[in-house]
Amino acid sequence: MWQRLAGFVLKFRLSLLAVLLLGTVVMGYFASKVQLSYDNLNAIPTDNPKLKVYQQFKKQFGEDGNMMVLGIQTNDFFKIEFFKDYVALNDAIKKIPAVENVLSIPGAINLVKNDSTKKLAAIEIFKPLPTTQVELDSLAAVFQNLPFYHGLLYSPTEKAYLIAIRINRDVLNSSKRVGVINEISSVANAFSEKHQTEVHLSGLPLIRTNLAVKVANELKLFLAISFLLTACILLIFFRSISAVLMSMVVVAIGVIWSLGTIQILGYKLTLLTGLIPPLIVVIGIPNCVYFLNKYHTEYAIHGNKVKALVRMVQKMGIVTLFTNITAAIGFGVFCFTNSAILKEFGAVAGINIMLIFLISFIFLPSVLSYLPPPKTKHTSYLENGAFTKLLDFLTTLVFKYRPIIYTVTVVFVVGAIWGMTRLEPRAYMLDDVPHTDRLYTDLKFFEKNFKGVMPLEIEIDTKKKNGVIGLQTLNKLDELSNLIVQQPEFARPLSISEGIKFARQAYYDGDSTSYSIPNSFDIGFLASYLRMKGGEGENANASMFNKLLASFMDSTRQVARMSVNMADVGSERLPALLDTLRPQVDQIFDTAQYKVTFTGTSIIFLEGSRFIINGLAESIILAFGLIILCMLYLFRSFKMLIISLVPNVIPLLVTAGVMGWMGIAIKPSTVLVFSVALGIAIDVTIRFLVNFKQELPLHNFDISATVKQTIHETGLSIIYTSLILFAGFMIFSFSGFGGTKALGWLTSLTLVMAMITNLTILPAMLLWMEKGLMKKAKKKELWKTLDAEEDIEISKLGLKEDEDEK
Repeated sequence: MWQRLAGFVLKFRLSLLAVLLLGTVVMGYFASKVQLSYDNLNAIPTDNPKLKVYQQFKKQFGEDGNMMVLGIQTNDFFKIEFFKDYVALNDAIKKIPAVENVLSIPGAINLVKNDSTKKLAAIEIFKPLPTTQVELDSLAAVFQNLPFYHGLLYSPTEKAYLIAIRINRDVLNSSKRVGVINEISSVANAFSEKHQTEVHLSGLPLIRTNLAVKVANELKLFLAISFLLTACILLIFFRSISAVLMSMVVVAIGVIWSLGTIQILGYKLTLLTGLIPPLIVVIGIPNCVYFLNKYHTEYAIHGNKVKALVRMVQKMGIVTLFTNITAAIGFGVFCFTNSAILKEFGAVAGINIMLIFLISFIFLPSVLSYLPPPKTKHTSYLENGAFTKLLDFLTTLVFKYRPIIYTVTVVFVVGAIWGMTRLEPRAYMLDDVPHTDRLYTDLKFFEKNFKGVMPLEIEIDTKKKNGVIGLQTLNKLDELSNLIVQQPEFARPLSISEGIKFARQAYYDGDSTSYSIPNSFDIGFLASYLRMKGGEGENANASMFNKLLASFMDSTRQVARMSVNMADVGSERLPALLDTLRPQVDQIFDTAQYKVTFTGTSIIFLEGSRFIINGLAESIILAFGLIILCMLYLFRSFKMLIISLVPNVIPLLVTAGVMGWMGIAIKPSTVLVFSVALGIAIDVTIRFLVNFKQELPLHNFDISATVKQTIHETGLSIIYTSLILFAGFMIFSFSGFGGTKALGWLTSLTLVMAMITNLTILPAMLLWMEKGLMKKAKKKELWKTLDAEEDIEISKLGLKEDEDEK
């Protein structure tokens, strides 16, 4: 079969190259249309109950993740010149397109009782803008006497001040968000430079935008580095410019096709799909190494270029096919998870790993047929002295010191299992961002001074219309607020009860001690004052205050909303925190009369992390199952199945153990390592065992002789490809994301361990099972060679041999 395929490719090479070029042009067009993703909800299945609750919440109350915050810390805030510039900063932000609202001290309102109209008037405290320090001091005293703003717009003890910026949701879901965020940052930086005061920026719009931009930048950087690095390694190995250029063209086509696939499937670039193009480079290069290495080996034996090309495809076709299939399985199993972001990653990666096989299978034989045969210097690496000594050492180790190999292996496995007991699942919103990054340090500023900026929403359903505005419910809301405030991870909540308390303070002439829920005595007097109507001037402010109150209950006044900003406590701490609160919340709100639900972006992030981790764990099990089926089909022997799996399970155990000993948590980015590494590491095993299977009949089914020959024949290409994979994945360790960095060095560690185990434990186990294998080896149907066809006639391919080949 593989000879016929080789004949087909070589006979129609020009037509196939033309089709490949045309396909690349088409895919290049689609690749140019790829966009970045700014959505964080696609980690969770659409039928997830918590996601449904969150979507219903957004339908009732609007987006909770479109607030950006700006903070400063200074003792000069209420000095007249500084304050004027701060007002100008607010005005500049308001003028930025897509900014819907700005909440800050210069726009703070106060409620003032008007006894003649029996209404509360809402007035802007700092309007008109004070012109003298005395005026500002007087107005500042009024503002600081309003508990409503404590912990929301400023922190009195820390001298920290905050601007909350609400950005249009539609803009945040488009590429325009980058421009809006950059404009806000530019205005903030100008203020910072003028007053030599550090300005801190945070909030989900900023975090998501910066992460998306970093993904795009790293994609370009890693693509460039991976191309350059692999080109250098190939040049050192093959000492041939043509071999390097061919390999680079193969992976370049693969990258274009991978980006085109993302667009065709209707996906966008995420933190995961952004890894695929560099991964295609890393995975595609070993295909080229396998083919070129076999081509050079065959040509060195008989000096016939066409025969070498045919045998290259004949012997390496099935090896490369199955190595790509197992790699595709390692990624493709993500399609079977319930997480959309993992499904996208798995689909694109799985499809394009098989496409890179097809590309290399067509491109390399076709182009090599047009090129002159390799020169002696191009095949000299086959007799590299250093590598020959290394392979001799491995052979000696396997044949004479197997007990040492087994002992060292057991020690590593025991240590790994011990380390695995220390593993903990834990993820943070900014877990993968370096702690020195401004994105992280600014978030910590808000956590220190305002308890955080991550949104948590509490929905209280009173189960009856107008139930929210009942005095009993208001008191319970206030009791819940007090409970939340006692938690160090939560900021002071905002709800309708805070607005009512603000109104009561105004009714008692601004006395801050009256900032509390009305009692049954004064609620009757206060009721008429709460009916403020909108209009111009002060009444417009009153309307704005009413809208603010209305945003914390639905149109029927049955459901109340309590908004809480919280710290990025992580996926481990948040469930424990909510579980601790739940009994106390149920004690406040009788479950027969109320239904209290926790939701918001923080909950959805936690749920997304959980789904990704569980999905990855399930995918690893599924990948194992599918790979087992592949190995059974390939070797049709349970003993060979065990022999093939052991050298690949050990590296995974060692990696998990290293993570445990180094305190690296189980999170979406680190769990990904195991499935990726399994799919790629098994390639080495297939390469070794298929070659072993091919060589066995040629050595009269002598296991020992075949193992020795296989170590020397495949060991070289295994070491080469492992070094390329190691270098390729180590590129990711220079990422600005902790998860990508972990993916890089942990996968590199796993692949190096896989190379070692496949060149020591694998042949040692073959020798250990020699007697059993010898019996089965003599069954021709089991060990029938994969390439038993006669050499195809050159004339049938429409090719002519070069003069020096005759």
